[in-house]
Amino acid sequence: CLSSRPTTSARSKMPEEETGRVYSERKQAFAAQLEGLLANNKHVLVISADNVGSQQDAEEETGRVYSERKQAFAAQLEGLLANNKHVLVISADNVGSQQMHLVRAELRKDVKAEILMGKNTMIKFVIRRYAATTGDASYNRLADLCKLNVGLVFTNADMSSVKEILEKNKVVAAAKPGAVAQCDVSLPAGPTGLEPTQTSFFQALGIATKINKGAIEIISAIQLCKAGEKVGPSEAVLLSKMGVKPFAYGLIVEKVFTDGAVLSPAVLAITNEDIIKVLSAGIGRVAAIGLATGYPVAPAIPHLIVTGFKNLLAVAVSTEVTFKEAEKMKDVIANPDKYAGSGGGGGGGGGGGAPAAAAAAAPEPEEEEEEDMGFSLFD
Repeated sequence: CLSSRPTTSARSKMPEEETGRVYSERKQAFAAQLEGLLANNKHVLVISADNVGSQQDAEEETGRVYSERKQAFAAQLEGLLANNKHVLVISADNVGSQQMHLVRAELRKDVKAEILMGKNTMIKFVIRRYAATTGDASYNRLADLCKLNVGLVFTNADMSSVKEILEKNKVVAAAKPGAVAQCDVSLPAGPTGLEPTQTSFFQALGIATKINKGAIEIISAIQLCKAGEKVGPSEAVLLSKMGVKPFAYGLIVEKVFTDGAVLSPAVLAITNEDIIKVLSAGIGRVAAIGLATGYPVAPAIPHLIVTGFKNLLAVAVSTEVTFKEAEKMKDVIANPDKYAGSGGGGGGGGGGGAPAAAAAAAPEPEEEEEEDMGFSLFD
């Protein structure tokens, strides 16, 4: 069978003879290996290798031993996964080491949170191994979020407080060519303080200028950058010459991982008052529907009971039917003077107290007598 197969040298000449292209020795060896497997095996299984890294394959197949530094990093990450309920995935683009140091110190002091940065391949490998070890496949969702320049923040505290600390520590920075603008950047009309020799920068951007008192002056306001678009080299140079630093960089929370679910950071802005308000509005709507249809839903039951009691009381007053709660009302209707007397008794008491008050006010005539006596003395 081996003799019936073309030799390696013959196979290496086939692509060259057909297309004139010469393949590398590595590709020719791979082709020879594949053809050998096809010839010597009857069955082929097609497998999916999604979310399987080369490090995991190496460890499972060859028993690779990692360095002490990597083992310590893996032990630290597994400890953080085991001891913390919440994980915030943060973006660290354009964040310097000093800025990161200040954020770490504030997190450890105020809310007891830990930031972990590292290579995405290593972090993914450790998280997937932890998920396989614990049997909790939800951690694979966290591993899928480790892309580009991101880090992980582990905490058991209130995530909204952690997010506030992460995003409030920002550093003002100048616009760099190719960077994505965070906001719209405009130059107002007026003097720029630049010499007339710098007019070429404004002309390249199509900005109308004039020379006033030996300096360049912008005639009308112009927008240089739009939010979400890349900053051009001319715009970056012009903003740098004018000393404008329009952007502020800091850590940004991209996703939140908690209880096996991946959530948007917008949920951290929801307060208990917002939840109570929404629930109250929903309960009110359910109660209104129950009252309108007569269906005894739980929120409408107190209102239905009050309405039913009013109807029973109306029937008892209109007929001879009576019950304990209606007896007093019927007695009030039958003997209004009785309750008016007791109610008016207080008023009568007030009326009886009027003479006493008049008696207490008796000294007034004495004042008049004193006045009279005063006048008689002058007489």
